[in-house]
Amino acid sequence: MQKRMPVLQKLFSFTIYASFLLPVSSSPENVETTGNHTIVPSSKLVFEITVHGILLWISMGFLTPVGILIIRMSHREECGKRLKILFYLHSISQMLSVLLATAGAAMSIKYFNNAFNNHHQRIGVALYGIVWLQAFIGLLRPHRGSKARSIWFFLHWILGTTASLLGIINVYTGLQAYHQKTYKSIRLWTTFFIIEVSLIVFFYLLQDKWVYMQKQGVILGSEPESLTHQVTSTQDKQKESTTESC
Repeated sequence: MQKRMPVLQKLFSFTIYASFLLPVSSSPENVETTGNHTIVPSSKLVFEITVHGILLWISMGFLTPVGILIIRMSHREECGKRLKILFYLHSISQMLSVLLATAGAAMSIKYFNNAFNNHHQRIGVALYGIVWLQAFIGLLRPHRGSKARSIWFFLHWILGTTASLLGIINVYTGLQAYHQKTYKSIRLWTTFFIIEVSLIVFFYLLQDKWVYMQKQGVILGSEPESLTHQVTSTQDKQKESTTESC
C-alpha cells in the first residue's frame, strides 16, 4: 500500500502539470461564418478536435479494452515470470490510458464550448470520473487472500467494464459530434472503429473458449489422433487374433 501511494502522487502531479502546459484559448471556439450564414470551424479548431479525438480513441477505444484482454490472459497463470509480465503490461496500458484521457479532458476544458447539451459531453464527464476512480482503486489493490480482496476485485471489475463500454460508446458519439462540427465525412473512421471493436469482442469471446478448444483437439489435434491410434491398434489386434484362430 505504502509503495503504491508515491506512484499515484507522481501520476496525479504529472497529469495536472501536463494540463497546464496546454495554452488557454482566447475564445471558447474558433469559428468562421460564410456568406450564407453557415458556421464553419476554423482550421485551428478542427485540428484541436482531431487531436482530442485521437487521444480519447487510443485511450478509451484501444488501451482500456486491450488492458482487459491482457489481464484476462493472466487468469490461467498461477505464478511465475509470465504472470508478472502480463500484470505489468495491464498496469502500463491502463496508466497510459489514464494519462491520455486526462490530456483529452484538459483539451476539452480549455478549447471547446462545454455546454453539456449532447450525449458525448455528458458521457465524457462521467467517464473521466470513472477512469480516475478506477486508477485509484487499482493502486490500492489488497494482497491475495485478504478479506477485502473479493470486494476490491468486484469494484475493479465493474468499474473497468463500465469504463470500457462507455469509452467505446463515447468514441462513436465523438465521431458523430466531429461530423456535426466539421461537416466532414466519418464513414472511413466509423468503419475502421467497427472493425477494431469487432476484433476486440472476438478475442474476448475466444479467451473463454481457448482452453476448451484445446481440450477438444481443435487447436492441437492431439486427442483425436491418440484416439484414432487406439482404435486402429485394437482393430489390428482383433485381426491378428482372428488370423491365429483360423
